[in-house]
Amino acid sequence: MKQVGLFFGSFNPIHIGHLIIANYIVEYSSMDEVWFVVSPHNPLKKKKSLLADHHRLYMVELAIKSQEMFQVTDIEFKLPQPSYTIDTLTLLEEKNSSVDFSIIMGSDGLETFPKWKNADMIIQRFRRIVYPRPGVENIDLSLHPNIELVDAPQMDISSSFIRKAISEQKYIPYFLPAEVYNYIDIMNFYR
Repeated sequence: MKQVGLFFGSFNPIHIGHLIIANYIVEYSSMDEVWFVVSPHNPLKKKKSLLADHHRLYMVELAIKSQEMFQVTDIEFKLPQPSYTIDTLTLLEEKNSSVDFSIIMGSDGLETFPKWKNADMIIQRFRRIVYPRPGVENIDLSLHPNIELVDAPQMDISSSFIRKAISEQKYIPYFLPAEVYNYIDIMNFYR
């Protein structure tokens, strides 16, 4: 079966940190591909600064267009909102019976994971590929079953940092794929 890591996120906007993590996971874990799942609304986050779904989807398409190992999906756009990971996983499994899905998440997400809808079911049915995040150390694997820790580079870059920098008129083209930076500039986003 093809091994696919699902990288969920708002991608508001997608930045080099996301791409570095995805690249690392394909090259240094058992994943054959990474699919970026653009989420319309994370139930644990506020929606006020979120760009329209189609703009965030398009920026991910721009960022990954030359990479066969990456795909993007808008599957959550078709689900009731807010979207829940278990519902997305169930639908993806129904549509892709020859794919074994895993969840890609930062180690900082392990703390809030028990709040996810049907967290126990996710743990039982899906492996979680966990990459390091600044400030999170010494993960007790006995508290987090069915995870694979990867030693990816720590990325202390966030979409909120990018949005704030743009609103402050900082020149930050190296934090984003060039096509994404140009699209944000042309569309006057986050100003």
